[in-house]
Amino acid sequence: MTRAREELDRLLVSVPDFPEPGILFRDLAPVFADGDAFRVIVDDLAGYFAGGFDAVAGVEARGFVLAAAVGYAAGAGVLVVRKAGKLPGVVLSETYELEYGAASLELEPERLPAGSRVLVLDDVLATGGTLAASSRLIQRAGYSVAGFGVVLELEGLGGRRRLPDSSVYSIALL
Repeated sequence: MTRAREELDRLLVSVPDFPEPGILFRDLAPVFADGDAFRVIVDDLAGYFAGGFDAVAGVEARGFVLAAAVGYAAGAGVLVVRKAGKLPGVVLSETYELEYGAASLELEPERLPAGSRVLVLDDVLATGGTLAASSRLIQRAGYSVAGFGVVLELEGLGGRRRLPDSSVYSIALL
């Protein structure tokens, strides 16, 4: 077991029936709040993809935390993949299905040179809809997806199948 996985086992909190009945929410806030654990998580994600990306994209909202830290650690720029209506000016938009509804994500194009390799980070891979929509946005912006990194993967929901031909790294499978 990796040190990152040990920290997750120690600090991860599971909240039943949130945000609605039948959903088991995995709360990473205690992991992020612990400085040593957060450093181990960031180092693990950055190390796995070291040298393979030019920028990092964080998916709203907890992905922002990871992307900023990994971007800083790697000396790479950071893009934000936001919920609809949160970005000014020209944006690209993608709608996708969640395990408990539908949503849209947006990305500002022309922030990086064409062809830039973008590592996409988020907290949890569940059904894969969020990361698949993020991938489409990044590709439509003229960049390539360098891979996907998540802290937790809910293996039973099959989200990895929605990211074919992509490098997907999960610190923990649940």
